[in-house]
Amino acid sequence: MRIVIADDAVLLRAGLERLLTEAGHEVVAAVGDGTALVAAISHHRPDLAVVDVRMPPTFTDEGVRAAMLIRRQDPEVALLVLSQYVEERYASDLIADSPQGLGYVLKDRVADVEDFLAVVAEGGDGGTWLDPEVVQQIFVRSRRRRTLEGLTPREREVLSLMAQGRSNQAIASTLFVSAGSVEKHISSVLTKRDLPRVYGENRRVRAVLRYLESEER
Repeated sequence: MRIVIADDAVLLRAGLERLLTEAGHEVVAAVGDGTALVAAISHHRPDLAVVDVRMPPTFTDEGVRAAMLIRRQDPEVALLVLSQYVEERYASDLIADSPQGLGYVLKDRVADVEDFLAVVAEGGDGGTWLDPEVVQQIFVRSRRRRTLEGLTPREREVLSLMAQGRSNQAIASTLFVSAGSVEKHISSVLTKRDLPRVYGENRRVRAVLRYLESEER
């Protein structure tokens, strides 16, 4: 395949270029930022782009934003996204855009040359390959969303303040509502979260525990 590499780490970029070349692929460009990546794709029209998630200037999501732009402008170009950490929100965004010809791999996996080259081949053939750790985090994120779905914005505010240990009166003062209104919101939260009365258990504590679980990352 004809491949473009985008990674700001010079040594990793050079290592990937050598690895892919020795495997019989042609690296047509190796760049260090998202802008150069988009330009290289437009100029070379490769089969695959290997893209780091975090690149200059902010080292946040430049690589992903460039990848999504490439997906819209050149949907035939397969993408293999490399990430230092599990960042499931980026994988979710890319999958939502289009899962075909997409790989999302933690950089640690590159050390297993045989597996990495297999992922390159699969993505280049239009397949989809997600790092197992990323898949797990996507499921966790989905569970977090389900935990809070159905709650109104005000009910979420009340639940958040409950998690801070505030009393009903303190919540009422913070939100500028009556204590009775707070009690109604709490009752609604407990009902929507399917927390029936159980002898010896505190439903308020159980609701807070679920909320805290939903906020974990």
